[in-house]
Formats: sequence, C-alpha cells, structure tokens
Amino acid sequence: MDAFSAANGDKWSRLHQLAHKRRLSGEEADELLRLYQSTSAHLSFIRSIAPESGLSASLSATLAQARTRFTGARSNVMADLARFFVAALPAALYRLRWLTVACGAAFILVAGAYALWIGTSPEALRSVASEAAVRQYVEEDFIGYYSENPAASFAGAVWTNNAWISAQAVALGITGFWVPMILFTNAQGVGIAAGVFAAVGRQDVFYSYILPHGLMELTAVFIACAAGLRIFWAMVSPGPRTRGRAVADEGRSLITVALGLVLVLFVSGLVEGFVTPSPLPVWAKIGIGLAVLAAYWGYVLVWGRRAYDAGERGDLVAGDAGYSEIAA
Repeated sequence: MDAFSAANGDKWSRLHQLAHKRRLSGEEADELLRLYQSTSAHLSFIRSIAPESGLSASLSATLAQARTRFTGARSNVMADLARFFVAALPAALYRLRWLTVACGAAFILVAGAYALWIGTSPEALRSVASEAAVRQYVEEDFIGYYSENPAASFAGAVWTNNAWISAQAVALGITGFWVPMILFTNAQGVGIAAGVFAAVGRQDVFYSYILPHGLMELTAVFIACAAGLRIFWAMVSPGPRTRGRAVADEGRSLITVALGLVLVLFVSGLVEGFVTPSPLPVWAKIGIGLAVLAAYWGYVLVWGRRAYDAGERGDLVAGDAGYSEIAA
C-alpha cells in the first residue's frame, strides 16, 4: 500500500488541488476528469484490499469533492429568472387559457343566478339578512372594508389571502372536489353581495368597488382552478403515460402557475389597496382594472403562444425534473 501510494500520490494530490480550485481553465477541467477516472479505479483497488483504511476514506472525500465540480454546476440565476418569465410561466398560462375561460363562465353563471334570486325575491333577501343588517352592509360595512385599514397593510393582507387560496386550488385540485368547492363558494358570496345591492337599487356602488381589483383578482382564481383541474384530469385520463408520470408532469408544469400568480395577485392587491378606495372617478378606477387585465391577457396570448409554439410547456428542464426513462 505504501508503494502504491508513493507511485500515485502526486496524481491524488493534483486531483485534490483541482477539486478545491476556485476557477478551472478548459485544460484543467479536462485534467480533473481524467484524474477522477483514474483515482476512482485506484480507490476500487484499495477497497478490495483495505476497505476501512484512512487512505480509502481520504480518496473517497477527494472524489466526492471532484464530482461536485462537474455535476453540481448550476445555471446562472438571472438566466433562470429570464426563462421563467419569458418561457415557462407564459407557456403554462397559455395552456390553461380555455379552461380559465370555462371556470370564469361557470363562476359568472352561479354568481348571476344568486344575484338574480336575491335581488328580485324579498323572501330570499330576508333569509340572508334583516332589513337593518342589509342597510348596515350596503351603507357602511361594504365600503368601509376597503378603507378601514392602512392601504399598504390591507393590500398585503389581501395578497397573502388570495395567494394562499390560489395555491390551494393548484395543489389540492387533484382531489377533484376542491376546485368546484372554491368556485362555488366564491361565486355564491359575490352573487349574494351583488343581489343585496340590487335589491336596494345600489348596483352602481357595488360594481364601482368590486370591478377595479376584481377583474384581475377573480381571473387569478380562475387560473388557479384551471391548473388544479388540469392536474386532476391528468390522473383521470393520463393518455399513453403512466398515471404517476402524467400527474408528475402536469404538477411540475402547473405549480409554475401558482408561483406566477403570487406576482399577479400582488398587482391585484395593490389595486385593491390603493385604487379601489381612492377618490378617483369611477371610470378611472375601472379603467385601471381593465388595463391590468388586458396586460395579463396580452402577456399570455403573445408571449405564451410564442413560448408554446417553441415547445415550452412550463415544466422544469430535464436535468432538474429527472429523467422519466432508464438510460445506460
């Protein structure tokens, strides 16, 4: 063993030096790979003779450090961010465009039905709240909700709450019942509120406060619900893929949507915290809400289609996602 160490010690020392060097030239990187291969063979030989020796442990540590140099390199952070916003996120959102519209249509049907029922039926209105409670809600509570707290803290609270709801819709969509429950309960709440205002002839107040931020906020909820339903459908109908692989592929691709919605809902929260309760004219507030919504759909339909046509689906690159087939 001493003779073997004396014959190869210089190579091992050089490998240790290269493995701990801050930067490697092209020649040094090639040398690192050659020394890694030869030292791996040396370690196998040593372990066949003295597996628990100090030399064996030392070479194992050196090889592990060298291995991280050529297998553990990460891409540039700025390049990863650029890929996320220019390719992965818009492509994932583009894939959900029609399902997003379908979720929105279902929401509007349920909310409209409740608004029509509460707004035209005195009996239904009385079952919701007393006359005094309705007056309190219409004249004070609804409007006061948007201005009772400082704008910054209110926007932060709204952002956190909506991001949490959206993350639940994506993550728990695989259950099959969570998304319909979220859509129905939110549509029911919005529809009842609209019906209460319609019953007392104050629809203008309701829409002037709900539309500036609600256009984007509700769209974000529809997007999250669409992502959850897509993951659920991958489990129900995986196609030529195994069920586990189909769910894994869709889950990785569409959790991208949950991350992107954090930013979308941040913008929506700013509008709700600073624009909705502001003294701006109603047309200006609604115009800001429409501009935010138009910017979102422009991003999806232009950037998303471009990324989708280029083959992007929102999934991780193969090296990060893991390979789905055994390779020699």
